[in-house]
Amino acid sequence: MDSAASKISCCERVREFFKSAKFLIYLGHALSTWGDRMWNFAVAVFLVELYGNSLLLTAVYGLVVAGSVLLLGAIIGDWVDKNPRLKVAQTSLVVQNTAVILCGVLLMVVFQFKEQLSTLYSGWLLTTCYIMVITIANIANLASTAMSITIQRDWVVVVAGDDRSKLADMNATVRIIDQLTNILAPMLVGQIMAFGSHFIGCGFISGWNLFSMCLEYFLLWKVYQKTPALAFKAGQKEADDQELKHLNVQKEIGSNENPVEGSQLMNETAEVKKNTSCCYQMTEPIRTFKDGWVAYYNQSIFFAGMSLAFLYMTVLGFDCITTGYAYTQGLNGSVLSLLMGASAISGICGTVAFTWIRKKCGLIRTGFIAGVTQLSCLMLCVASVFAPGSPFDLSVSPFDDVIKHLFGDSGSLRESPTIVPTIEPQIQTNITVFDEAPQVESYMSVSLLFAGVIAARVGLWSFDLTVTQLIQENVIESERGIINGVQNSMNYLLDLLHFIMVILAPNPEAFGLLVIISVSFVAMGHMMYFRFAYKSLRGRLFLFCSPEQKPDPNIPSLPNSV
Repeated sequence: MDSAASKISCCERVREFFKSAKFLIYLGHALSTWGDRMWNFAVAVFLVELYGNSLLLTAVYGLVVAGSVLLLGAIIGDWVDKNPRLKVAQTSLVVQNTAVILCGVLLMVVFQFKEQLSTLYSGWLLTTCYIMVITIANIANLASTAMSITIQRDWVVVVAGDDRSKLADMNATVRIIDQLTNILAPMLVGQIMAFGSHFIGCGFISGWNLFSMCLEYFLLWKVYQKTPALAFKAGQKEADDQELKHLNVQKEIGSNENPVEGSQLMNETAEVKKNTSCCYQMTEPIRTFKDGWVAYYNQSIFFAGMSLAFLYMTVLGFDCITTGYAYTQGLNGSVLSLLMGASAISGICGTVAFTWIRKKCGLIRTGFIAGVTQLSCLMLCVASVFAPGSPFDLSVSPFDDVIKHLFGDSGSLRESPTIVPTIEPQIQTNITVFDEAPQVESYMSVSLLFAGVIAARVGLWSFDLTVTQLIQENVIESERGIINGVQNSMNYLLDLLHFIMVILAPNPEAFGLLVIISVSFVAMGHMMYFRFAYKSLRGRLFLFCSPEQKPDPNIPSLPNSV
């Protein structure tokens, strides 16, 4: 009887989990992320194919996306803060998926009728199509940014409630979903385009987004129904109170007979009218941009957020730069694929380690441990610069290749390929598979490089989750959107800077210098976090107490994030 009862109880718990708001968020996030990863992978391939195997369109798209988020991140976050949660989530979902569907249909038309379009109006119609594709794709990315801020930075916090362990588990699960879809989704769409065509690939992605949009819309509504707290929002309440106050002022003016009080109410009305004037409305985005960055600077977690942004200033990730360098060092596509799989496993281990270490040592100390782990592993990358087989040579000018590509041997200016910023530099998986790789004398250097990169993912993802939860816990509800929007802008800014660094020193002989600069920026980032942690814990960063140990009554209590 006890065994049967336990089985029934277990089945009920499983059934309740699949009906819970937490599982519905996981499912919706998996669908959304799967579509995002397929689109981010495919759009770069489509743009290269459209422009005759040139990186020009892809470069323009990458710069437009990065610049848009950099400039509009705070404004998007402010919009998220000032509107109801369900409206924000559903609007972002519909705009994002509709834009991807339209872009997919437009790309199908261009692929099917490219020759005819190129002859109409001296090719301007085809150029217009290119501009429309990049514009619509950029709108989709901005809507995806709003969706990410809404769900991952706000809804997850509300669903978890006051249970910080539950919040940590949800953040870790969301990150695992990110890493798995980042590997599997590009593989699927890549196979479809390889065995089918780009036309079929566009159609598949458009169809997937239509199906996913309907299902995600329903899941968002179910989560909203199961979590009544989502209906109450601090920022929206303040906006409603302000509007109600404005209506009351107008009503009191009409019924007030006292000239003094009436004059005061008239002044308040004049102030309201001033705030709703045309010029005031036109300059509101500029004020929002400024206020967002000022608010970010004034946050208690400012140095923690900056430390995370500094980790984007690195070439030590699985993006097109590092994989291209690996090819010059004799690694073929098959080996790179295996290394990428190992990197994904390492990242998942870091995600799991985050939840365990946080329970034992606290959130802030978890970030410190993760930072030390990442920086220690990256020392292998520094060692690879001076190991046998390294092409590192400071006698070779890093600007030789730039001058040669720009002007050629004849000295005349010519067009050169542009390196494209990635959307998520720390988890980028879009690599080029090479059939044959050049031979090198020793693999010691490149082996140390990738051993350090892969091992450092454990600390990287633990640190990323730490800073994410610190922002979730320490930013007030009415500012979550704008602060996370500015954080995204900072990440994109440092990402762009690291690509500029590569453009200035593109030859393999200078890659060792880029590695040293990258590790230096990672070290500076963790120094910022150390300052934040030391100040937050009042100098007791290295005081690790077991759960059974009673606290010293002479030491004041630690902050909530410990």
